[in-house]
Amino acid sequence: MEKQLHSIIEIEQVSYRYEKEDVLENINLTIHEGAFLGIVGPNGSGKSTLLKLVLGLLKTQNGEIRLFGQEISRFKDWHKIGFVSQKANSFNTGFPATVYEVVSSGLTKKLGLFKFMKREHHMKVTQAIDSVGLLAFKDRNIGELSGGQQQRVFIARALVSDPKLMILDEPTVGVDAQNVQSFYEMLDELNKKLGITLLLVTHDIGTISDKVTHVACLNKHLHFHGKTEEFEQLKMDEMSEFYGHDVHILTHEHDHHHHHHGGSEQ
Repeated sequence: MEKQLHSIIEIEQVSYRYEKEDVLENINLTIHEGAFLGIVGPNGSGKSTLLKLVLGLLKTQNGEIRLFGQEISRFKDWHKIGFVSQKANSFNTGFPATVYEVVSSGLTKKLGLFKFMKREHHMKVTQAIDSVGLLAFKDRNIGELSGGQQQRVFIARALVSDPKLMILDEPTVGVDAQNVQSFYEMLDELNKKLGITLLLVTHDIGTISDKVTHVACLNKHLHFHGKTEEFEQLKMDEMSEFYGHDVHILTHEHDHHHHHHGGSEQ
């Protein structure tokens, strides 16, 4: 028997307009537990508006959003959701906080209730830093790390409160090409080993197509949502039509080991 997968996010007939401009039109999208969804679309396609709606930062104007089966206006369990924005490279080298300190700041909500003993707190933080592969750097100043490492620190900071869902907005902006692949491998582990549902807005769909389980193409409307294999079978010309120009995002050969890093792919 396949176990019944719960839906983590349900978006039903959601549209959104700023003043006179429609940014999203009639979006229907369900994301199930354990999925790793890549959302792609040109700039101005409504991706960040969609994220803000799901994170409760914008109020729905019409349609309905449910998180973990609950209408969003009633939803209280925000600790189940981790969010990582495009923070890479925003720290100057003088920023006076260690990796450990930044990650442990992710516990303040819970710590406010003094639920954590010192030792348990320390274990949680150390575990989170370990699961993003930065244990050796835990006492380093965050400003001394590379963009990709800084992004990992923010993922660890989100991980520390045991989220069931992680939302990442273009997390590889400012991360150099050879580190992008290992960054995605780390996300893949969080998804497969820790069972965290991931929602990723990305321009890198070619690079990550062997990791994501589902793809959604957004450009005001949801043009496609389905399993990665179905997405890869979409004719290139449909994609070109969708983007309005030729796209070279699915050109890498599929050896599933990915020892090469397609340096040209951005």
